[in-house]
Amino acid sequence: MNILLIHQYFLEKGDGGGSRFNEMTRIWEKEGNTITVVSGMVHYTTGEKYPQYKGKFIVKEKVSDGITVYRCHVSEAYNKSFIGRLWAYFSFVMSSLVCILRLKSKFDIILVTSPPLFVAITGIIASKIKRTPFVFEVRDLWPESAIDTGVLTSKPLIKLAYWLEKQAYKNARIVNALTPAFKKILIEKKHLPESKVLMIPNAADFSISEKVISSFDNVAFRKELGVHDKFVVTYVGAHGVANHLQQILDTAELLKDTNVVFMLIGAGMQKQWLKDECTKRELDNSVKFVDPVSKERVFEYICASDAGASVLKKVDTFKTVYSNKTFDYMACRKPVLMAIDGVSRELVETANCGYYVEPENPADFAEKIRLYLGNPSRVKEHGDNGYTYAKEHFDREVLAREYLKRLDLSPRPPLPRSEGV
Repeated sequence: MNILLIHQYFLEKGDGGGSRFNEMTRIWEKEGNTITVVSGMVHYTTGEKYPQYKGKFIVKEKVSDGITVYRCHVSEAYNKSFIGRLWAYFSFVMSSLVCILRLKSKFDIILVTSPPLFVAITGIIASKIKRTPFVFEVRDLWPESAIDTGVLTSKPLIKLAYWLEKQAYKNARIVNALTPAFKKILIEKKHLPESKVLMIPNAADFSISEKVISSFDNVAFRKELGVHDKFVVTYVGAHGVANHLQQILDTAELLKDTNVVFMLIGAGMQKQWLKDECTKRELDNSVKFVDPVSKERVFEYICASDAGASVLKKVDTFKTVYSNKTFDYMACRKPVLMAIDGVSRELVETANCGYYVEPENPADFAEKIRLYLGNPSRVKEHGDNGYTYAKEHFDREVLAREYLKRLDLSPRPPLPRSEGV
């Protein structure tokens, strides 16, 4: 197949962040497919434009024989204000449409992944222009998550967002939901026919984790980081409003009498505030910050840790999400401290691979960590359980191939009619 993927935040090689489609497209290429990616020039966590794209409108990059990426202009106002972020979204809609209009290739399918929800505009128009069906992927329930976290408050914009969401679902041939809760909401509350809703979730990248586990010297790395005698809890992800990482700082204060160190890897709007707050609270020895690193490097940090933390703000919408880094922790045989309720809690409890932590409850967070400190064998047990469960249910290679089969919307020949006797 010839696949057009519209993904505003498709990562550069070596970038840190959610690499779902970097891995998916690699596997699809191995299966003999050609993938064209239309993406943006701004990194989703830092909000900064990659230096090599400054002053340019569209840049073509050949990733491999079967994968080509077109980087399209995105306004650098992304992290300056809410209006700036909106303008960044719409600037990508405009630049991506210009890019797609210039493409001469005929595509078999257009795959659009959100958020941001505004990429639906690009998908709908591109589908009509190219006369090609499109699949719309829901990685986060928008606009609900933006409303619940206080990011979206304008009533006219909320109304517009719900209208756009409805248009995306109406025009898409298939809607892919990343969690069971998303799928249930799409069918029961958004009233999509069950036959239209697919679920290919986030997954574990065992191709990376197993290589790191087998060859990486995590003892030496821990010494290099100065945490060889510590119990290290690593968080990987954005440092934004939705993540509410203040709860990690509050937990660190309750664990000053222990050897626990939190390692926070990533970037976001609240990172500097979190750093300043650590200094103010004299937590610099208990909380360490690491700038975004490549996916391979992330796995090294995880393998050198004792546990992984998945953390989000306490709002109802987040009860429907899977944290993608949870699967990385599981792939590296690390127990999960799950400070997200709902389907993420169910995942950890079903797999018996960690402890549920009540979101925004530092006392509960600290207590669950103390359970590991008092029972080191439980750390290994939960880590091994997570690895086994993820291998069976969330292997990226398996799910990528399943997704590929569902993307093939070519007409099937009718079954032969049975003759009556």
